Amino acid sequence: MKPIILGCVLYDPKVSIIWDIIRDYFEANAVPIDVVFYTNYELQVSAHLAGHVDIAWNSPLAWVDSQLQSGGSCRAIAMRDTDRDRRSHLVVERGGSVATIGDLAGRVVGFGAKDSPQATLIPREHLLLAGLALDAYETRVFDKLVGKHGDHIGGELDAFRALEQGEVDASWMLDLNWESWTRDGTVDPARYHVLDKTALFDHCVFTVRGDFPLERQQTFLDVLFTMDYANPDHREMMDLEGLKAWQSGRTSGFGLLRAACEHQRFFQDRG
Repeated sequence: MKPIILGCVLYDPKVSIIWDIIRDYFEANAVPIDVVFYTNYELQVSAHLAGHVDIAWNSPLAWVDSQLQSGGSCRAIAMRDTDRDRRSHLVVERGGSVATIGDLAGRVVGFGAKDSPQATLIPREHLLLAGLALDAYETRVFDKLVGKHGDHIGGELDAFRALEQGEVDASWMLDLNWESWTRDGTVDPARYHVLDKTALFDHCVFTVRGDFPLERQQTFLDVLFTMDYANPDHREMMDLEGLKAWQSGRTSGFGLLRAACEHQRFFQDRG
């Protein structure tokens, strides 16, 4: 069988370990795959749409980009359980001067990288929907690893560190990061709290072009969906990748990001 070629962005050294495990499992199930690593999602999207890879493991922003460039012909075929129904949190100091969204007018708000859906694009759209115009506050963006769409935590963590130092009046972070950082002591919940949350949105998704054969797609999914967190051989990869189960892809959770890209002219203004 001809290998199915997947594209993935190498945002962290662990990504190669994750895909070595997945590749070995697919090989053992007589469905060979190979993986091409990219340094940024823009290059991956271009390569995928040009037919250089069959399936792209896309960030939410890369999914939106793929749909826009393909005229809506791409398909979202699978995602992690943890990619569904995420929120971003607006974090402020307890008892501080910011008690409502309106208090952010004229103040400095810390965001992640400029291309981060969860820490910049969706949060700015949320503030806009809450009645705070994009120019009503000062935006401070912490650009870590631009091109990797906030897959890393660097920008969000830098934004929070700036809040600790009094350099910004509020900062944004993904709900999963809030949970992790309050658990491990990075964020002191006695000193900081979540002032507001965005609406629900979805995150990463396996993407195929409209011309990718359905039988090849199903062959890939049949193996992917047999990965089991209860199996110790699978658990290492699933822990590294942050999931308990693979689930079917859906497109209902990307509306907020698409609106954010439109209102902030993300694709029109990017260099």
